[in-house]
Amino acid sequence: MDLSLDRPDGYVFVRRVEVDHIVVVDRKLNRSFLLSPDGIIENWPIDDARTLDASHVASLQALQPELVILGTGRRQIFPAAAFLAGFLRQQVGIEVMDNAAAARTYNLLASEGRRVVAGFILPSKT
Repeated sequence: MDLSLDRPDGYVFVRRVEVDHIVVVDRKLNRSFLLSPDGIIENWPIDDARTLDASHVASLQALQPELVILGTGRRQIFPAAAFLAGFLRQQVGIEVMDNAAAARTYNLLASEGRRVVAGFILPSKT
């Protein structure tokens, strides 16, 4: 039987999630980042979901998502209500989950051609 790697065309996808890094296509990222089907915005200056507030909404809204997926690390951690409300006021859906679930959800929605933006929070390297 002939086996081959089926790579998705037309969007950037998450290949693997680990505690301290995430592999996007073939690139290992070990700092928080934003991901859309069009590309990666590296070095998102967030290392804890609890630090997100209303001032952080604009950087994600600038990517014009219909849905935002927030991966908060190994565990699901909800950010401040003001952060979540910023998306709801703009009628943009937001879902909060751990990084592994966020990666699966992002990949599925991106493969369907949806305008999804994912923020992945990774622990800072100190």
